[in-house]
Amino acid sequence: MDGMEHRKGRVANKADATVLASQGIEFLISAEGEVPLSSLNQKTVCLYFSGKWCRPCRTFTPQLVKHYNNLRLSGRKMEIVFVSFDRDENGFEEHFEGMPWLAVPYNARKRLWEIFRVNSIPSLIPLGSNDEFVEDAVGLIDDYGVDAFPFTRKRREELKAMDDAMRDGGKLDDLLVQGGRDYVIGGDARKVLVSELLGKTIGLYFGAHWCPPCRAFTSRLVEAYNELKITKSRSFEVIFISTDRNEEEFDLNISTMPWLAIPYNDKSRSDLSRIFKIKGIPTLVIIGPDGKLVSTNGKAMISSYGAEAFPFTTSRVIEVETVIRIKGDGLPKQVKDTKHEHLLKLDMAKAYICDHCRKQGRFWVFSCEKCDFDLHPGCIEKSW
Repeated sequence: MDGMEHRKGRVANKADATVLASQGIEFLISAEGEVPLSSLNQKTVCLYFSGKWCRPCRTFTPQLVKHYNNLRLSGRKMEIVFVSFDRDENGFEEHFEGMPWLAVPYNARKRLWEIFRVNSIPSLIPLGSNDEFVEDAVGLIDDYGVDAFPFTRKRREELKAMDDAMRDGGKLDDLLVQGGRDYVIGGDARKVLVSELLGKTIGLYFGAHWCPPCRAFTSRLVEAYNELKITKSRSFEVIFISTDRNEEEFDLNISTMPWLAIPYNDKSRSDLSRIFKIKGIPTLVIIGPDGKLVSTNGKAMISSYGAEAFPFTTSRVIEVETVIRIKGDGLPKQVKDTKHEHLLKLDMAKAYICDHCRKQGRFWVFSCEKCDFDLHPGCIEKSW
């Protein structure tokens, strides 16, 4: 494994440089040379446990550098102290070379591994009371960036409350507008103002081109989207939130989509994934005309009922299921039709192609149990 397994729990630690001095550490290292421990006084101090050999560390470190520099430029009193998990001193020096913060001497690192019980890297541990600070700030920074500062439990709860308010607040522009961007884009590079989407049912589509289930679902969603454009005029819109690996994949993806998207380099992509607690893709989140969350299970509705599920509420799904059941109750359980030599039995299918008219069918089908043959109920000779 690139990372290391984590055993939860660590000792209560003291503020400022006291914990470092108590372990016999007399000074810190910067790019210019030795730095006294007193330089940490009156700052929020975090110990950063990392190793150059660790792939998650190599991914997280550049993010941390960016956030650290932004915090320092904004006047926040913060310092990071690197504690190496590198396998030798040359590795430590190469890894530390790209870091703008301080480090403990290489020969002092193991004492800090033990006192903080660090068995997982990367790990960013704020110094201070365990009752005040989060145990490890890596996840918090991954989710919130510089907004995570000062990495306290109180700040984490504030940020979660802000996410809840965004998700449940009923304001589409709060969800989709980011900084100076007040629009979403189309695959043809056109820009559509978020204000033009107010009052519509919105599907937030989380997906990626590299994901085969996403490509399969995209085709179903395109079919339903195009049908709703005809039957429901302009009352439904989809906005793609990409988890593609790079901008080239994103561009390829949206070039095949008839709807809109959040720009690839926009922070809103990760914010929306966090706010709606997206755990896997494809996922379709439905936002109602009032801007409030309707469902996080739009994928299942589209997959099962297509455009018939619009506006994708629980009550509408119940209506559709009732209509389907009533229609099935009015059909025979089996038929013998001249178009096929075997007995055909009534069955349900999300989608199929009728072997007689060659058109797609959905829900009810007469199928042969002996061979791959399907007929629309409407294509059966109605002799019953």
